[in-house]
Amino acid sequence: MTVQAHLYHWLWGTLDALFPPRCAGCGREGTRWCEDCQRKVQVLKPPLCPHCGEPGFESLCPSCRQHPPAFTQLRAWSLYADPIRTALHQLKYRRNLGLGEALALSLVDFVRSLNWPVEAIVPIPLSQKRYQERGYNQVATFAYPLALHLGLPYLGHALHRTRDTRSQVGLSAHERRENVHNAFQAREKLVRGKQILLVDDVATTGSTLSSAANALLIAGAQAVYAVTLARANSLSLGGTYDA
Repeated sequence: MTVQAHLYHWLWGTLDALFPPRCAGCGREGTRWCEDCQRKVQVLKPPLCPHCGEPGFESLCPSCRQHPPAFTQLRAWSLYADPIRTALHQLKYRRNLGLGEALALSLVDFVRSLNWPVEAIVPIPLSQKRYQERGYNQVATFAYPLALHLGLPYLGHALHRTRDTRSQVGLSAHERRENVHNAFQAREKLVRGKQILLVDDVATTGSTLSSAANALLIAGAQAVYAVTLARANSLSLGGTYDA
């Protein structure tokens, strides 16, 4: 753990002592993310599409063959199911900001195990309208401590949305791709020549991550890898998460 990560962890531990939290998965008092809920997380395992990480494929999935994503690889830590689903709703809609640091700890070893040659971390940004409504970017709450633990630069302003896209909830795979097409722009000064780790909370079809990766590549990034906390089933797009 880097000195910065240790201090950040200590800060949240101090706040926990002053304002005892409840587990975001089950509501248990005294912890942000209890050990029982951590054990219940359904960690994704092979076979996975080697490009986008879609479960159940030992070779390229049909989507990657028909519409190759811009990122080099995408991997998700877990299946989008309880308790991680409940926790992510707490993070996104209930202002449970401390949960981000707790979830980041679960991602550290996972990202290291991927052995990707990444040099900086970039979070998927919200549109200006959604940021003003919510007051924070839920992805930043775990992408920032993840960067601290990995000892990588955190480029929180390297990517921005050029327009306010529709929610992805209920859209087909084609509609999702169209919805986020050219929806991002990256700052060349920050990303040129770098191998970027792009971070989001949930992946479904990977359309948002692919569009963001494309913007980073246009700005001169050498390569873009993508990681998410969870993976939703892209075969059933009628879910309730904007992924």
